Amino acid sequence: MVPRPHPAQDNNAGNRVSLQQTGPLCHLVVLLPLSAPDKAVIPGSMGDSETPDHVGHRARLRSRLLEDADGLADYELVEYLLALAIPRRDTKPLAKALLREFGSLAQLVSADPESLRRVDGLGDTGIAALKIVQASSLRLLKGEFRDKPLLSSWDALLDWLRADMGPIDVERVRILYLNSRNMLIRDELASEGSIDQSAIYVREVIRRALELGASAIIIVHNHPSGSPEPSRQDIAVTREIAEAGTRLGIVLHDHIIVAGSDYRSFRALGLL
Repeated sequence: MVPRPHPAQDNNAGNRVSLQQTGPLCHLVVLLPLSAPDKAVIPGSMGDSETPDHVGHRARLRSRLLEDADGLADYELVEYLLALAIPRRDTKPLAKALLREFGSLAQLVSADPESLRRVDGLGDTGIAALKIVQASSLRLLKGEFRDKPLLSSWDALLDWLRADMGPIDVERVRILYLNSRNMLIRDELASEGSIDQSAIYVREVIRRALELGASAIIIVHNHPSGSPEPSRQDIAVTREIAEAGTRLGIVLHDHIIVAGSDYRSFRALGLL
């Protein structure tokens, strides 16, 4: 993160699937818009027809899901989710292909639609099903602190930030604006950069805080490189924002760097 000078002035609609995961993807009940099932043929699948074996397998998978979702492998969760979005087709090959391509369930549901479209057999309905899982996960996590002071809901905040920003492959800077009770007023994207750096306008951050009537801010940005350690530029920009805020009565509570499931807090590191 580098400082920049301030610029001049389905047929099965209503089906429900319960996905239970630990961590950021946790205990979801997702309603899927399934009015337009995907048409692409999945390599290794039965196309638009389905054998009795596939029907029986899907019924067994549904029973296992309802009885003990934790006992299902990640590919089985994805398989059943896609089965609701892509009816009359064996979705196991596609589920396994997606997890191979993206590496994990979290990375899969966090992938952008364009990346998902490059996988043979996955159309917009299947992509929408995956994105509902991500959106629901993030909304549930954010609900843990939405109406509470952030400083007393720190673990919930970190869970949300890691789930939201950890999988992103470009660097982004977000500013959380807080009121005098340290409750979230606004969460805004301040900048988005290349894979290894992002620019931030110090004066813009402070101007926006004044505009919103914020008493405090928290800076959040991600390191797609995988290392959460702050760079010299990160430290310099943070100090500049802290000093500018102090002069106007705006407190910088923390700067959090997210890298995958790991993070660093400037406050905890003694850098604030």
